Amino acid sequence: MIDRPKFLGPELCAIEAHKVVEMLKRGEVSSSELLDVATLRISQTGPLINATPTICEDRARKGAANLNFKNSDMPGWLAGLPITIKDLQKVKDVICTFGTKGYSNFIPTESDPMVERLEGCGGVVLGKTNTPELGAGGNTFNEVFGPTFNPWDTTLNAGGSSGGAAASLAAGEIWLSHGSDHGGSLRTPAAYCGVVGLRPSPGVACGPGTDNAFMIEPTQGPMARSVTDCALFLDAMSGFDPRIAISYPAPCTPYQEAVKRADGKLKIAFSPDLGGFGQIDTEMKQHLSDVMYQLEKNGTRVELTSPDLSKLEHTYHTLRGLIWAADAKRMPHDIQQHFKKTLADNMTFGLALTLDDIVEAYLNRSMIFNAMIELFNTYDVLACPTVGCMPHLQSEEWVRVVGGIELPGYMDWLRFAFLATTVGLPAISVPVGLGPRGLPVGLQLIGKPRGEAALLAAARYVEMAVGGPWGPIDPVTY
Repeated sequence: MIDRPKFLGPELCAIEAHKVVEMLKRGEVSSSELLDVATLRISQTGPLINATPTICEDRARKGAANLNFKNSDMPGWLAGLPITIKDLQKVKDVICTFGTKGYSNFIPTESDPMVERLEGCGGVVLGKTNTPELGAGGNTFNEVFGPTFNPWDTTLNAGGSSGGAAASLAAGEIWLSHGSDHGGSLRTPAAYCGVVGLRPSPGVACGPGTDNAFMIEPTQGPMARSVTDCALFLDAMSGFDPRIAISYPAPCTPYQEAVKRADGKLKIAFSPDLGGFGQIDTEMKQHLSDVMYQLEKNGTRVELTSPDLSKLEHTYHTLRGLIWAADAKRMPHDIQQHFKKTLADNMTFGLALTLDDIVEAYLNRSMIFNAMIELFNTYDVLACPTVGCMPHLQSEEWVRVVGGIELPGYMDWLRFAFLATTVGLPAISVPVGLGPRGLPVGLQLIGKPRGEAALLAAARYVEMAVGGPWGPIDPVTY
């Protein structure tokens, strides 16, 4: 058995979020005490992983002192728990850089709806987590704050674009951290850092923002160290907001109740390469196959199968290109002039799309969605890799070879993320043990439309079957 790295930080930092919330409700700990240990932990780990570069401690302490308990009977009530927000969302009076030099001094005068919701649910925002420029890419670095490093090996990529969020959770800096996802931005860093990341269905956790009112591909979502904590955070994030065009009401039964119903009576469709669509290294394939075998021994039905995804690549890139084209139209030149090459190339690609490209993508999206519905007539979830390779060096912007195949595009190594995004299905990355070189491995589960509750229950079962959840670690340096 591979030994996990030790955790020598404050004891409170290692306790699961839902347990800390219960302690807050019983008066066994205060929000101020939690802010004390969280800021201490960030000071210990920040120089090693650079996950939470912006701290707003004074604002957090004022928020904790003035906590409004009017929503304290809500399922997602956080009771004064410190949380962090990805640096793509605005927090009133706190610097918001979007990871780009043009916004390095931008201080918003109002918060995004998601932040307002979380603070209204008793969350206390302690800081902002690092992200690549405008969230583009599977490696977290930018010219404002520099790179974020993986706590399991600080020479490695923590994933992106929610790399700061995932690394901070793994290192015990915070109990819950907000993320967002398009091309695996929540899921890849969760897998690489050994935490849980849920990409909800469009509109379940607010939306991409008021500036992208009708876009369903980008989503916000919860990140945590356990599936139960992830469910708690999703309860806090969920609910109708008239300012968000695609906003969806919270369920009658809290998501936290769903995880309590987790059992092994699952039918899992497993595809290690999504029918040849995604490239996967041998060591990753072997580890995930071993996990499936372990689940089968516990009574879960697992079958190798995959929907037809022959049209997925073009469809995903076209829909993604539309978003970058919209950004290119409204982004001032003095902001764009600082963009890294891969980001500028995204916008050039989007602006070059033809009407035929767009029409074909919309038709193919429906075809792929229908194929998934047919698969769900037999199976509860589709299981596949979160990402096809173990983390590479942080200095390597994107992975160029996976499964012995050379990849031409900087998004190609993230292909396992495309499916859920394209057809609007919920997807979660859950840790499934330590793999090669003692690094964590994430399994992706894709659920039925609006099936967050059942997906969380399935993820909780998998988590228990592999001996999770895990606690935080001290960053491992070489």
